[in-house]
Amino acid sequence: MQENSMTLSKTLLAAVSVASLAGAASAEPVRNVVLVHGAFADGSGWKPVAEILQADGYTVSVVQQPMTSVADDVAATNRILDGQSGPAVLVGHSYGGAVITEAGNHANVASLVYVAAFAPAEGDVLGAMSEGTPPASHSITATSDGFLLVDPAQFPADFAADVPAATAEFMAISQIPMNGQIWGTPIGAPAWQYKPSFAVLTTSDRMINPDLQRSMYARAGSDVTEIDASHSVFLSHPQDVADVIEAAAVAAGL
Repeated sequence: MQENSMTLSKTLLAAVSVASLAGAASAEPVRNVVLVHGAFADGSGWKPVAEILQADGYTVSVVQQPMTSVADDVAATNRILDGQSGPAVLVGHSYGGAVITEAGNHANVASLVYVAAFAPAEGDVLGAMSEGTPPASHSITATSDGFLLVDPAQFPADFAADVPAATAEFMAISQIPMNGQIWGTPIGAPAWQYKPSFAVLTTSDRMINPDLQRSMYARAGSDVTEIDASHSVFLSHPQDVADVIEAAAVAAGL
């Protein structure tokens, strides 16, 4: 009887151990990354970075925000964040940095990554920030109905100088116009005040002055990686950008 009782106890103990291991495995965080594009581009530009992240075991989502207002673009990002199966690293390029600054307050966001991006504080206006520390380029033009585009003839040199010419030329003719009102909209409460942030600072950027990037990232307390690259660093240095995103994921415990 005693022997049978001991055998039963061992069996129960083994079952509990297996259940515990299964529970621990299912409790491991899902490694999610959400990518937000910037002005004058779209989400397809993230493809090289996304492929690296996916090969490394991350689940990647790309936001295709409408560029009609800050509120609309934050809402589009929150819609994707709502669908995440767990915590995520939220990444923004260029104007997308302003979007993730607000959308980063979403409960599913574990950390932020700014890629050649604006990292505004509450009440900041992107147009005023850019005018205060102007970029090297002067190629942004307005349409008759108030949307902004980069002059296609100047786009390759100003936006994508280190990207293959054919790619840069296609980017120039496939731009997404940005509502000019975005340039004058005050930004809301920044998530970087209480969530960890990382940044890719592009030292050859002609669209957002590298000195402006440096000051914004210092204010946000971001962990900064400097790369000698154009504004299109996500295409010219996808591995370097992916490395920073993965560092942000590791730091957040993902």
